Amino acid sequence: MIAEPHKLSVSEASAFFASGRLSSVQLVTACLAEIERTDGTIKAWAYLDPEGALAQAAECDRIRQAGMAIGPLHGIPVGLKDIIDTRDMPTQRGTPIFAGRETAHDARLVELLRGAGAVIMGKTVTTELAFVHANETRNPHNTDHSPGGSSSGSAAAVAAYHVPLAIGTQTNGSVIRPASFCGTFGFKPTRGVISRTGLLQTSISLDQVGVFARTLGDAALLTDVIGGYDGHDTLSFARPRPAMAAGAAADAPVSPDLAWFDIPFNDRLTADAREGLEAVVEILGPQVTRMTAADTLSNLVAVQGRIHEYEICQHQAEVFDAHWDRISETLKPVVARGRQITQTEYEDALAVKASAEAFFANFFVDYDAIIAPSATGEAPVFGTGTGDPIFCTLWTLAGLPCVSLPLLVGETGLPIGVQLIGPAEKDDRLLRTAAWVQTQLAEAAE
Repeated sequence: MIAEPHKLSVSEASAFFASGRLSSVQLVTACLAEIERTDGTIKAWAYLDPEGALAQAAECDRIRQAGMAIGPLHGIPVGLKDIIDTRDMPTQRGTPIFAGRETAHDARLVELLRGAGAVIMGKTVTTELAFVHANETRNPHNTDHSPGGSSSGSAAAVAAYHVPLAIGTQTNGSVIRPASFCGTFGFKPTRGVISRTGLLQTSISLDQVGVFARTLGDAALLTDVIGGYDGHDTLSFARPRPAMAAGAAADAPVSPDLAWFDIPFNDRLTADAREGLEAVVEILGPQVTRMTAADTLSNLVAVQGRIHEYEICQHQAEVFDAHWDRISETLKPVVARGRQITQTEYEDALAVKASAEAFFANFFVDYDAIIAPSATGEAPVFGTGTGDPIFCTLWTLAGLPCVSLPLLVGETGLPIGVQLIGPAEKDDRLLRTAAWVQTQLAEAAE
């Protein structure tokens, strides 16, 4: 038996499976034991199915022993944000309004996970309707702090060694920010890479799927598995996806050209985050070009908010109307504000969004990636919110691929991520650049 199998990466666990030194049942059992040991405090899981997970694992072991075909995630445990539909467990969307909600079908990405041999462990906690109001999950590094949101449980579950992989979503900063706070890798690929069919819709224009892992390669592999064209998703594009895992494993042929934007809201960075990022930029040296951002980039923050608030009021109108008394006091003013946005204002915001996409397509002709904060600093104290998403807003609006690397530690010992943003549909190049950055920093630390 391998010591502490729940701490293995996907590649390590898969190698042990192949050698016969570890079974999927043993791995899932170890993960369940760790959940039992710590989740009473961390509260990462909205729904856990131990018997179902062990049954899936046993079937994976049987298939392997029979010499049948296996998938890239064969026998690997995965957690799903509790807005992702599954046919065999409830999807409760972070609100008592949907307590016990069941569906007859899997989300498209769940079908792909099952086809790849993944073991679906259960549902991880999300904020209310995947928006602003926090739920009960705590940061595994210090339970007095938030894990971020809205993919709170997914980030916490990976950081706490409950599962090696988890899936979240991002409409503003809901993958990159919690990855930063919890010290995991967080990757949100180009908008349209991963199908959203079977997920709670809060913004048809902005909702995107992302992943959490403890290595860059694992995040890339999971994205490869769940990416693909889906004609039922209006933003899914009918062409091949970048090869994520190959990109993460590749060596950069030349040193990448990176950009750092001096944006007015950089003043929201805490001192330790600013110092850490400055040190990273200094190590990368001449590969980073510093530039002052145009005011129009800062103005995009309001554009994202207008689209998000308008669309959630449209998509969830029936929920808000029928269950207003069960909506949190945190969300109610957002809904009230969203209902004041006119159709003309909304359409104008969509036009600006399209302009932002065109701007970045042109910008990345000269640069491989933008380097930026993942969050303003360490995770906030629990009960004070899930953190400011400001350093994710622009890139999410433009649908760009983003990755948070767990590189820094704040003054109280909590993780702080460094974000890299790449050109649309060149996610493999972004991941290759991320691997290069990791190597450069590791060599500088030696």
